[in-house]
Amino acid sequence: MIKTVSTTPYSDQKPGTSGLRKKVPVFQQQNYAENFIQSIFDSLEGFAGQTLVIGGDGRYYNREVIQIAIKMAAANGFGQVLVGRGGILSTPAASNVIRKHKAFGGIILSASHNPGGPTEDFGIKYNIGNGGPAPEKITDAIFARSKAIDSYRIADAADVNLDIEGTQTIEGMTVTVIDPVADYAELMEQLFDFAAIRAMFGGGFRVVFDAMSAVTGPYAKEIIENRLGAPKGSVLNFMPLPDFGGHHPDPNLVHARALYETMMADDAPDFGAASDGDGDRNLIIGRSIFVTPSDSLAMLAANAHLAPGYAKGLSGIARSMPTSGAADRVAEKLGIGMYETPTGWKFFGNLLDADKVTICGEESAGTGSNHVREKDGLWAVLLWLNVLAVRKESVIDIVREHWATYGRNYYSRHDYEEVDSAAANGLMADLRAQLADLPGKSFGGLTVETADDFAYHDPIDKSVSEHQGVRILFAGGSRIVFRLSGTGTSGATLRVYIERYEPDAARHDVETQTALADLIAIADEIAGIKSRTGRDAPSVIT
Repeated sequence: MIKTVSTTPYSDQKPGTSGLRKKVPVFQQQNYAENFIQSIFDSLEGFAGQTLVIGGDGRYYNREVIQIAIKMAAANGFGQVLVGRGGILSTPAASNVIRKHKAFGGIILSASHNPGGPTEDFGIKYNIGNGGPAPEKITDAIFARSKAIDSYRIADAADVNLDIEGTQTIEGMTVTVIDPVADYAELMEQLFDFAAIRAMFGGGFRVVFDAMSAVTGPYAKEIIENRLGAPKGSVLNFMPLPDFGGHHPDPNLVHARALYETMMADDAPDFGAASDGDGDRNLIIGRSIFVTPSDSLAMLAANAHLAPGYAKGLSGIARSMPTSGAADRVAEKLGIGMYETPTGWKFFGNLLDADKVTICGEESAGTGSNHVREKDGLWAVLLWLNVLAVRKESVIDIVREHWATYGRNYYSRHDYEEVDSAAANGLMADLRAQLADLPGKSFGGLTVETADDFAYHDPIDKSVSEHQGVRILFAGGSRIVFRLSGTGTSGATLRVYIERYEPDAARHDVETQTALADLIAIADEIAGIKSRTGRDAPSVIT
């Protein structure tokens, strides 16, 4: 039986760059998840009888919301739901399932790299038929609907057994529980030279992958250990846990510190990597060297042709605006297009669909390609392994050769988390008020060349996205970027990006924060970070 349930709107269901994210107790409010899911369905057209993909990263409250979403999909007229066994689907794997099975779209339950648990974070986002995050016109429609919704439809049915693969039926809709790993592993075998990587492992190459008790564990275990033959135990923390083992599943040098220390030790493995809560981010560390996400994007683009799936070369490269300009120099040398977009993977979708770009990346540890429409942590790890297997060089040698060829972009991001929202918005407003007067001014020996509030004009659909971050560019290539993040659930996160380009190889061994010290001081001088936020130092430096 299908029920129509009366409800009242919530005013806070505006999706951010990656869907709606709130604390679990917020989602547990009466009809909160139901309202948002119905708002998604009410904002779509033409899905009657179509397929919907549902899955999540296994965090707390994942299974409960999956049951709600399945029953609401049946009540709203979908013909089939594909759901990962145990409710598990990494974000890139969900994108692949949508694309491979030509689904109408998908609901992904995740708060990405944010903590999980009864009082921690949860999220819901909708992905469209190309496998990518819904564009702003859809998320805006969802938000508008959520403010006016007065009822939702749901099937009054027993819960689906998510732990057994096979087919069940609810109100005439087929529910198929699928192996969450199989389709993704098959795709990776098509893209990469598994034989070369197996041979490298067989020759004694040592790898360690920290799945951070998150969703990538089953994927990495199957691919790295079972299919590629890395020794058992190479994949750590591979069991997805609802609270990620009490840890923060963000693959950076703070939250993956143990991996970093392992890779800096005298007897370090050859290659270390990690992924995050929902599997779309990555951390790359070679023996004695951390590879920044911005550098990793540039180096993967420069070497992608070594993998079978990219042997024909790249059509172009795209990066988010805050990401360093390292990839720009690769694109210039390759003679291909380079696109600068706002933060948020959804902005890459049109470029990928139009074959303008092959590889994309964000400084926030997200890298991916045209194989899906999400960033993909394990994909980046496998491409690095493919490059290492073919070049037969160490990570540090590849990095140094790249810097010698293209120059080094010293780069760092300073995060001020859970800042008072009014203070953060005031800081950004004051920065915008200064923009017209900044060009020509000198700070600490550096002269401002241009300053603006970044606006993106999509070359495909001609849409315009404004207020995407304040950029201050200095003569000589240095840069400071300020923006507020949309990935947190409490207060505001102020992100400050600092970058200096150094073409001289003799100056490539300076410690990053030292190389950027004058720019860090200038950022505080211009924005008044300490005085406005009350913080003496960032929460996280990456």
